[in-house]
Amino acid sequence: METARLCKPAPRLDIMNFVKAARITLFVVLLGTLLFSEKHFNPPPANHASTYPLHESHNDEKVTIAADPVDAQKMSGVFKENYWERGLFPVRLLISNDGDQTLMLQDLKIEYITARRDKLQPASNEDIYRKFVRPNRADQSHPGMHLPFPVGKKKEAISKDTREEYESAQFAAVPVTPHSTHAGYLFFDMQGDPPEPGAHLYVSGIKAGTKELFYFDIPMDKQADQAPSPK
Repeated sequence: METARLCKPAPRLDIMNFVKAARITLFVVLLGTLLFSEKHFNPPPANHASTYPLHESHNDEKVTIAADPVDAQKMSGVFKENYWERGLFPVRLLISNDGDQTLMLQDLKIEYITARRDKLQPASNEDIYRKFVRPNRADQSHPGMHLPFPVGKKKEAISKDTREEYESAQFAAVPVTPHSTHAGYLFFDMQGDPPEPGAHLYVSGIKAGTKELFYFDIPMDKQADQAPSPK
């Protein structure tokens, strides 16, 4: 007598292999997301502004602002590019809000006042870009004979990593929430002159609600002698 065959369920091993494969696939997807979303600029942690040597505190307004210049020793530890070689002086600006009101920066005004009383505005992304651009020999703006058809994809004037670095580093004039610190970098075009003793960083236009805070005037003397002369 032939023994009847019973329907057997799918082996447990197949289910375990499926779950394992799904986990591996999910891990690969997450890893790829992290790699592609990785920022090319990772600044040092931003501490409270009062912990930096160059700062000014308004105790009644519960706000402290610090300036942290990037000198020769710090440059390679912060940036991949050497901005001093382009005549740019990076300064990290930190705003610590110890109050209960959000600080609004839409009217923020920043000036680097040199020892000779020149007033410098922070460089924009376009200003920094122009510092890195080199003349292109094949530029159509130059006189001479040119082919009437394209000869290939135009090469970017600067690398994508360089552009992403300074764009990510730039100080953003966004609201500073209560009991937090907001930080970013300012780039000043020194026009070939290194910082000298007597320079100041002047910050104004910050509002808490509808009230504008008193201006901040931060002497830059302490680290002026550490900055190299740009090439």
